[in-house]
Amino acid sequence: MLVSVSRLLLASLAGLLLLTPAVAEDAARAAPPEAEMTSLFNGSDLSGWDGDPRLWSVRDGVIHGETTNENRANRNTFLIWKEGATKDFELRLSFRCNATNNSGIQYRSRHITEGKPANAWILRGYQHEIRNENNFPNISGFIYDEGGKRGRICLVGEKATWTADGKQVAEEKLIDAAGYKKLFRLNDWNDVIIIAKGNHIQHYMNGTLVLDFTDEHPEWALREGKLGLQLHAGKPMWAEYKNIRFREL
Repeated sequence: MLVSVSRLLLASLAGLLLLTPAVAEDAARAAPPEAEMTSLFNGSDLSGWDGDPRLWSVRDGVIHGETTNENRANRNTFLIWKEGATKDFELRLSFRCNATNNSGIQYRSRHITEGKPANAWILRGYQHEIRNENNFPNISGFIYDEGGKRGRICLVGEKATWTADGKQVAEEKLIDAAGYKKLFRLNDWNDVIIIAKGNHIQHYMNGTLVLDFTDEHPEWALREGKLGLQLHAGKPMWAEYKNIRFREL
């Protein structure tokens, strides 16, 4: 009996040692350090946030953004967090949306107020794409350069670096199309973690690392800026957000 127990313990230890760094890190991220996090949404109103009052509200304890044929977004528009900035940080939240259009989580972004902006809530910078789709590559989680020159900066599954010479992608894949389809919850709530420290950015979806990006571009890399939630111009859509927690790193 003692021999059997010893063998079982040794087998378990061997299994732990075989965990890849990414899997081990995913396991660590599964339990949020809630005591260190600050809630950015009180569950009852949009205190601390600013956006088009025609489009943003609180419904059933969640932030609800919606465009309709009667209330359209004049260009992409954002609900902007007014109480702080995103520099080195960890952000956790849950989202859901419909499939008629896409949304996004904007961070390290600039609020466009000069000139004649199309609306009063325009942000430019890094965006964590939000979609209710699970077929590569049009899925939630990639980094989009909202208002910038680089488009889809880093795709889900990629471990990539962007320098003055362009983008380099490692051969290692963090997740493939089949894995993502199992991971993502269509028509339901999904959990996001965004971690940015210096020029290193990671996106997690439902506890799994799906993107690892290092921005070494001398002009386009972003180090600090606003946080916001997007409503996309075009076809009517809705997106909802809850459990928004933040901490500086």
